Amino acid sequence: MIRLGLRTTARREFVDLTGRLQDAVRQHGWRDGVLHVYCPHTTAGVTINEGADPSVQRDILATLARLVPHRGDYQHAEGNSDAHVQSSLVGAGAWVPVEDGALALGTWQAVFFCEFDGPRSRSVWLQFAVSQP
Repeated sequence: MIRLGLRTTARREFVDLTGRLQDAVRQHGWRDGVLHVYCPHTTAGVTINEGADPSVQRDILATLARLVPHRGDYQHAEGNSDAHVQSSLVGAGAWVPVEDGALALGTWQAVFFCEFDGPRSRSVWLQFAVSQP
């Protein structure tokens, strides 16, 4: 398993991981298979969505904030219950196909680390499964 460290700079933000993931695929010589990108944090997640227009990321974060407001009827004492719920809605990981040494993403797709309780030092874990002929 490969661990990639990152530092978030805001309480809620998307960090584009696509370039770093492609670098890891090249560095490790992974050719054909699937890359699993996993977030080991309970107040963050991973998603695949449009990377070309930053307003999409803003819209997703704004919608999550409306659906799960920072202040609500929460019992968790740390004050970050909204981040836990948003993390569960987004999910802890994503599978990315790899073909001929390249991430097989759609034209507009990017892979994002989703921070809901930052800024923090975070990590994502990568695991690669080889396709069998």
